[in-house]
Amino acid sequence: MSGEDRQSQLAREHKERQAQRAEQAPPKTKRNALIGAVVAAVVVVGGLIAATTLLGGADKADPTAASSPAPSDSSLAQLNPTPAPSGSVNPAKVTCTYKKDTSGSPAKKVGMPPSKPNMKLKTMTITTNHGDVVIDLLTAQSPCAVNSLAFLAGKNFYDNTKCHRLATPENSGLGLLQCGDPQAKADGKNPTDGQGSSGYVFDDELTAGVQYVPGVVAMANGGPNANGSQFWISLSDETAQLDPVYTPVGTVSKGMDILDKIFKGGWITNPADITGDGGSNAPKIPVIIKDVKLS
Repeated sequence: MSGEDRQSQLAREHKERQAQRAEQAPPKTKRNALIGAVVAAVVVVGGLIAATTLLGGADKADPTAASSPAPSDSSLAQLNPTPAPSGSVNPAKVTCTYKKDTSGSPAKKVGMPPSKPNMKLKTMTITTNHGDVVIDLLTAQSPCAVNSLAFLAGKNFYDNTKCHRLATPENSGLGLLQCGDPQAKADGKNPTDGQGSSGYVFDDELTAGVQYVPGVVAMANGGPNANGSQFWISLSDETAQLDPVYTPVGTVSKGMDILDKIFKGGWITNPADITGDGGSNAPKIPVIIKDVKLS
């Protein structure tokens, strides 16, 4: 099958699955299905993922909050609920399972993470061409997702990769920056940005009460229990927009000023985006990940 035929097939499958999910979803979540659906043949097509949440009891946000700019570091603490205590999971009993990704997604394979996660990891530092973004991790709540990030970071998987998608209220009704596709060019021209992954998948780790607030970091996925290497950072409040189906891994504690600058810088519309949903609309201000470290 030629590259052009494969591209057409992916686009057709994507639209078919969008229609199916929209018909099957309850009325209040149909919009979620349209903006959150991904092609089964890829881990994330165009990054049709919105911001997921931390744990807590915050009330649902006004849907119009999606148009608000990303907050500063000083205001972030007021938006993010306090995570559950680390004792909520017995570290000795946590085991993770990672499976080969059979979807056909283009992959940069570096092996499989260990089954026993490091439950002591507290922070993830993403060094970008604009400075450091520091994330306080939800290791106790999402140990296998954090374990995967730590493994990939240790393999230099994310080094010199580009964040391929900037979603804004204007182009998709959302606010997020998505990264983690090792194949992405992030030039607003490559139709397959958002499809690359690590060659393996793992199950969701979801907790009741998740909220979609600015600064939250979560895993992108290709459907239920199909997490890969991609992740996104929420830049606006999507609590009223999306179902809690994306595994949260932490919240930004430093660097929201960097993300705010990227958010305000706008995006490059990709006319060749095979999803038709703006999944490969790149940020106008390029974001290059130089290094990722978990500690």
